[in-house]
Amino acid sequence: MYVQKLEPVAGSLGLSALVAALPLVIVLILLGGLRVKAHLAGLTGLLAAVLVARLAYGMPLGQTLSSAAQGAVFGLFPILWIVVNALWVYRMTVRTRHFDILRRSFGRLSDDPRIQALVVAFCFGAPVAICSVMLVALGFDPVRAAVVALVANTAPVAFGAMGTPVVTLAQVTGLPLDTVASVVGRQTPLLALVVPLVLVWLVDGRRGLRETWVPALVCGVAFAVAQFAASNYVSAQLADIAASLVGAAALVAVPHARVAAREEVRASVLTGARSEELDEEDPRREVVRAYAPYVLIVVIFSVAQIPAVKDWLARATQTYDWPFLDVVAPNGEPVGGNVFVWPVVSTGGTLVLLAGLCTAAVLGVPARVAVKEWLATVHELRFAILTVTSVLALAYVMNLSGQAATIGHFVAAAGAGLAFLSPVLGWFGVAVSGSDTSANALFGALQVSAARESGLSPELLAAANSSGGVLGKMISPQNLTIACAAVGLAGREGDLLRKVLPWSAGLLLVMCLIVVGQSSPVLDWMLP
Repeated sequence: MYVQKLEPVAGSLGLSALVAALPLVIVLILLGGLRVKAHLAGLTGLLAAVLVARLAYGMPLGQTLSSAAQGAVFGLFPILWIVVNALWVYRMTVRTRHFDILRRSFGRLSDDPRIQALVVAFCFGAPVAICSVMLVALGFDPVRAAVVALVANTAPVAFGAMGTPVVTLAQVTGLPLDTVASVVGRQTPLLALVVPLVLVWLVDGRRGLRETWVPALVCGVAFAVAQFAASNYVSAQLADIAASLVGAAALVAVPHARVAAREEVRASVLTGARSEELDEEDPRREVVRAYAPYVLIVVIFSVAQIPAVKDWLARATQTYDWPFLDVVAPNGEPVGGNVFVWPVVSTGGTLVLLAGLCTAAVLGVPARVAVKEWLATVHELRFAILTVTSVLALAYVMNLSGQAATIGHFVAAAGAGLAFLSPVLGWFGVAVSGSDTSANALFGALQVSAARESGLSPELLAAANSSGGVLGKMISPQNLTIACAAVGLAGREGDLLRKVLPWSAGLLLVMCLIVVGQSSPVLDWMLP
């Protein structure tokens, strides 16, 4: 049995937190400062995490390696499972040329690349991998496409995957789901007001902001209002879908969004799209088939959330005692990591796989070709797979050895500054794990206990963990790797990190100030 320690270095929480943060700091420096390839940076960070766990925390080597293995398996399933299958669906649409039809359809909504970026990256609600390749297909420079997709993947994340992050947060904290979702729905919509304006700036700088701030603001307001209303009065599971649909409808309804872009704008923003391609007429039947894969994904995910269907799918879930792992938290309770849960059917990747099989039938892709495309997708993502598995292994070593708990307790001990640092803790959790759901599972209960000790609202700090976490997603090494792999920029993760880090830090500061305001009489009227 291994008992986690919170202060293993000289009995000091501060020094222990400094040592515990070394693996992640090393990864970020290697990526952003030294431009080391992501899979090498991930493996180096994993080695650092293993050394810290063994030398500083005294975790037995066998348990350390076992925790790393569990992290790698979790990286493969469910995280990479959904990425591989999502890109597989995309590859099939490219092979059958239906993606060209979809691209032309989006292009006809507006030939302004700044509006296209809002529709595809912010309103479409697809994973970063799909949004970035769609932007590249529209003619965006690969780096710009990846940056826009990463920054756009903020406000929708807290309620993404049918509300999984907030559902997990409610489960680990013991707080009512409706209450947690309600508070998150009064924080992230404020980001939605800002992000579309940031996106048009990223696409076309000051000129883009000056010329398209009206549709960007309308889109942001509509998205924010819908997300607030759905999360507070309808369902947390439907908040992301409702916000995306309403935001897209509002954007398309703005007359300014349908004004043809000047050629100088298109020439300076786009690198490959040809305006004459948009004049090509596509048969209505083929347009319907082009949209079918994404409609299928939405329908299948929606059906999977019906209680009876959800329970039926959950019966296939397997639970295992993870071998060579027996970890106890400082309070004497066994940690959840001792058990591995394998949601065979109910996980998002399996649902996307089902959508992919249906897509192959709808698009007329032969079984042999569909299998070939799936294997080609795995080969294309081989370095991304290595990166994601190594970073998740790093995250699990940090979590199970107690390194993450040390950092969490150090932040939680901030006293009066806890309201400001609470989103930072969520941001850190997502930067390590790449998942708002994982960060909520990791730090949600800690945020609640720290809030009660300091006299702050438990619901506020729990929500702040999720709301701050969404801003760490764009700098997470595995998400950077996925974005690079999708647009053909393998090995350029460091370049992306340097471009998105200022926006991540700036928006995090905004969220910290929002939470501080909501913890005081200044903005406490916003809370339910």
